[in-house]
Amino acid sequence: MKHIFSLLFISLFIVSCQKENTIVEQPVPEQNIADASYGTDAAQRMDIYLPAGRTTTTTKAIIIVHGGAWISGDKTEMNQFIPVVKQQLPDYAIFNINYRLGALPATNPFPTQENDVKTAVDFIINKSSEYKFNTGKVVLLGASAGAHLALLQAYKHTTPKVKAVVSLFGPTDMAALYNFYPAGSLSQIALQLLLGGSPTVNASMYQSSSPVNYATAQSPPTLLLHGTADDIVPIAQSTILKTKLETVGASVKMVTYQNAGHGDWDDATFLKAYGEIVSFLMAKNP
Repeated sequence: MKHIFSLLFISLFIVSCQKENTIVEQPVPEQNIADASYGTDAAQRMDIYLPAGRTTTTTKAIIIVHGGAWISGDKTEMNQFIPVVKQQLPDYAIFNINYRLGALPATNPFPTQENDVKTAVDFIINKSSEYKFNTGKVVLLGASAGAHLALLQAYKHTTPKVKAVVSLFGPTDMAALYNFYPAGSLSQIALQLLLGGSPTVNASMYQSSSPVNYATAQSPPTLLLHGTADDIVPIAQSTILKTKLETVGASVKMVTYQNAGHGDWDDATFLKAYGEIVSFLMAKNP
């Protein structure tokens, strides 16, 4: 009889241990956090949207970067993407970030903005266990100057490595962008102040701030969306990067929108772009 009770006790102990070993993360409710800090400066803030039921294995993350020529803009300008992600990519945690803006003539010059995006990405990754997402399932999306910063982060700062990057009408070759503008124009002057001179005066800064120079075979899959009538960041900026990525053997898709300008797209064009983004991320970050 004592032997039977001993076997019963051992069996119950084993079952108990098995239950402990198979404990999974408990479902958690949806959570939104406005203006969370990722640094000490007041501009280093982000809005966070965490889906219900998130876990560190199944939940992905998208980090969104706004535009504004590196000297203006705000994360709220990217709010139109939030419901799209929530509805069509419900397994994504969303991080919509601000960064320090350049102020002419010499406040927060580049690469302040690049460094802030890297700081934000590192902060988000380091908080993955708290926010509950898979650090191997992170993607970047940016528009205009924000696309430039997202591409730099994806190609230049490869730790942590992101799964994919989406660029909406983003600059990719800063010297070519400078030369696109009329000589002596305000656009050229603004780039000179931001980057410490012209490409002739400060060639190294233009080189180090150009995503195309960091594209390699190991670069993450890239989606480029651009309007053919963009007169602020010409479509050639996306074409240059597409050609480089194809040359090195990286995955790239470019979609153009006829007669679309620089971000002032109509609802139908944005709807098409949303569809491209969702399909791309579902394929490249399954």
